[in-house]
Amino acid sequence: MASVQDALQNYLDYLEVEKNRSIKTRENYERYLKAFLAFAKVKKPEEITAEKVIQFRLQLARGKPLKRITQSFYVIAIRNFLKYLIKKDYEVLSPDKIELPKIPRRQIEIVEYADLERFLNSPKTDNLRGLRDKAILETLFSTGLRLSELCKLDRYLNLDRGEITVRGKGEKLRIVFISDRARTALKNYLAKRGDAEGVMFVSLSKGPNPKIIGKITPRSVQRLVEFYRRKAGITKKITPHQLRHQFATDLLVNGADLRAVQEMLGHSNIATTQVYTHLTNKELREVHRAFHGRRRN
Repeated sequence: MASVQDALQNYLDYLEVEKNRSIKTRENYERYLKAFLAFAKVKKPEEITAEKVIQFRLQLARGKPLKRITQSFYVIAIRNFLKYLIKKDYEVLSPDKIELPKIPRRQIEIVEYADLERFLNSPKTDNLRGLRDKAILETLFSTGLRLSELCKLDRYLNLDRGEITVRGKGEKLRIVFISDRARTALKNYLAKRGDAEGVMFVSLSKGPNPKIIGKITPRSVQRLVEFYRRKAGITKKITPHQLRHQFATDLLVNGADLRAVQEMLGHSNIATTQVYTHLTNKELREVHRAFHGRRRN
């Protein structure tokens, strides 16, 4: 049988080629698994034992304590590696012997609607930078796009259709929809552009007469979102990903079906989308309003 390092490289290639995972996912899995194999001093896949996994998990929790969600990433990587090894006929520990840690339910912070409106309207639209920033903010809220998806948008989209096909995680295609306000912001921004760049959102040099210097970076979008949060005087945290939360919550509050929201967000698992339901369950709110404290009236 091959060494565990050979098996690991084969697994990483499998992730990238056959499972169509991104380079970033491959890099993360490589980091998680190499950390485990180094700690456990494993030379052959058959040497992976439940005891070694338990000791590694104790190290994650006690050494330089990691958040529970981060610890779970390591455990998921080990389980998936074992599943692959079994598929390739290695006689190794069953992944079912490794339990996933219980993760506390995420608490999602939502900005009040009035604050959100003030934030979306905070860019000045009398110059290219302001028009670009307005288009970015409106597009994030209108579509629920991930930051990486936003930065990859093509300039030559048919905005009149009001929908965009995007390639998300795992190279999966999905359709997202553009609101009238986002479409207007995009058209105003594109009308001001005088370049031949093929990307929708570009980086601009500093100064009164900024020049286009290529595709916008995720870090630049994060910085501009933080800039307009401060400008709008909002104390709650707002990030590009938090605008994705706002998008999902807004749909569900207004009665959208959970499965439809799952499709628009590009979630593989409905459980990922269900994190929003505790914020938006109208039926429970109505039950509480109708029946709670009636004897006190």
